[in-house]
Amino acid sequence: MNTRERFLAVMDLQRVAPPKWEFGYWGATLRRWYEEGLARQKGIPDDLADGGYLDGGAGGSSPTRLADSDVNYALGMDPGMLRLAMNNYLCPAFTPEVLEVHEGWVLARDEKGMIVKRRPGQDSLPHFIRGPVETCEDWERLKAERLQPSLQGRLNRQWPGLLASYKTRTVPLALGGGQGFFGTPRYLFGEVQVLTAYYDYPDLMHTIVNDLADFWVALYDQILDLVDVDLALIWEDMAFKTGPLVSPAIFRRFILPGYKKLTAFLRDRGIRVILVDCDGNVWKLIPLFIEGGVTGVYPFEVMAGMNVAEVRHAFPRLQILGGLDKTSIAKGTATTDVVLHQVPEMLNQGGYIPYVDHFVPPDVSWQDFSYYRQELNRMIDDVGIPSD
Repeated sequence: MNTRERFLAVMDLQRVAPPKWEFGYWGATLRRWYEEGLARQKGIPDDLADGGYLDGGAGGSSPTRLADSDVNYALGMDPGMLRLAMNNYLCPAFTPEVLEVHEGWVLARDEKGMIVKRRPGQDSLPHFIRGPVETCEDWERLKAERLQPSLQGRLNRQWPGLLASYKTRTVPLALGGGQGFFGTPRYLFGEVQVLTAYYDYPDLMHTIVNDLADFWVALYDQILDLVDVDLALIWEDMAFKTGPLVSPAIFRRFILPGYKKLTAFLRDRGIRVILVDCDGNVWKLIPLFIEGGVTGVYPFEVMAGMNVAEVRHAFPRLQILGGLDKTSIAKGTATTDVVLHQVPEMLNQGGYIPYVDHFVPPDVSWQDFSYYRQELNRMIDDVGIPSD
């Protein structure tokens, strides 16, 4: 079985060795590992910030989304997922510009139209001031100018060659990613403003979610006439360490209708795997994701209270990806063994692809990561791969 076939079998809850993937690595992590013995064959871009990242196979690479190759080669990992090379958000994007310059910081507009405060030359996340939408008129203008469901300008310049390669792929091909029914409104309003908008502007929030669903359905309908895909990705990051950023009641009232509309369309187009990327404690969100048509969730951050064995017990049919504690791996082999002890049982149940519960941070040494990954690879190999 090739990587694509194995992925689909595991997502069908079959007892099959899953792909050997990771979520990804921070730039600072890879720079440390090169100093500690990781062979630099392809290397990483010189301009990749320490706070930038490379995909580890599980998130889907594309011409605009960098993927690791050196860790993959050194540790015998599988080729990673591909992400369809199309823009599913603002087209055209905003032109980044500096609005104000102050001593030690600048106020700028980024390509999503967000007004941000940042310190020049630092890798830390900027402070978000506000988004491009504050009124119904702002939303209607943004839709008319930048959210039209046309493929023109949305496909990568290498599209003809990519399309040919997609049709002969041996790895999974994912549609979407980077957007969601909370994640995208967060870009539109700002991180704080979106939380109050459900109360201050309920009609507008209903309109935005419905319009986004219609936009993605119309856009994806066109691309799926050109190429089939194996799964769809939705990005939210709508939870923190102790729970979701919005209540289940807010999710049900405002967000769930968008999920139902989009996932119904995806199922009608033959897409059976629909995964949500959501950090933090998602216990209260999982039943709502499932009701909304989602089939799987990742990366299950352990420090936020997510235990994948407990999740499997509570939701036997949920596809689970990730869930291995990065902080424990940084402490050495003994704690790594504890992290890995429940993996064999999870693998035997199917529906599980194990990897670190987010990007691997730079406090994990190359020696400790290599030990963790070699042990995990052995457990995966023990599951076995059915012959063709």
